[in-house]
Amino acid sequence: MSAASPGSTTRAEGRSEYGVALFLAALGLLVIVQALLIPESRIVRGPVGPAAVPMVVGGLLVVVGIVLALDIRRGGRGEPEGGEDVELTGGSDWQTIAMLAAAFVANALLIEPLGWVFSGALLFWGSAFALGSRHYVRDAVIAFTLSIGSFYLFALGLGIVLPPGVLRGIL
Repeated sequence: MSAASPGSTTRAEGRSEYGVALFLAALGLLVIVQALLIPESRIVRGPVGPAAVPMVVGGLLVVVGIVLALDIRRGGRGEPEGGEDVELTGGSDWQTIAMLAAAFVANALLIEPLGWVFSGALLFWGSAFALGSRHYVRDAVIAFTLSIGSFYLFALGLGIVLPPGVLRGIL
């Protein structure tokens, strides 16, 4: 029984990379199928309909998946992460991940009853807290500024009204 040298490649090493190529191609096919199912609008007539952009994106995903699979077959391999600021031996910080997830879940549950301004502020403040900021008052002021600003950006800039919640009639 011989041990493989550290620099040699084995047949099983590229399987995960083939999985990425397969995922990209399958995602591209899904996008194309969904684009073909978009109903035709009787109002819009012309060469570019609502399915044009999804068809292009889906086609590009399929092409990228095929090209990646061909590259892997010819011996191309992704390089492992080698950044100097990345600790490859360290584990995940599950406490931070759990706090971020809790902020997102709280936002999803509170956006209808409280409205975007309060749930968004809680999301922004909770994210800052989870990522290590301990300036509670400053973060709350910034969080409310961001949530009110994004509320009006969506309403005035995009024409999308986010849920006002308890501030209905005030905003």
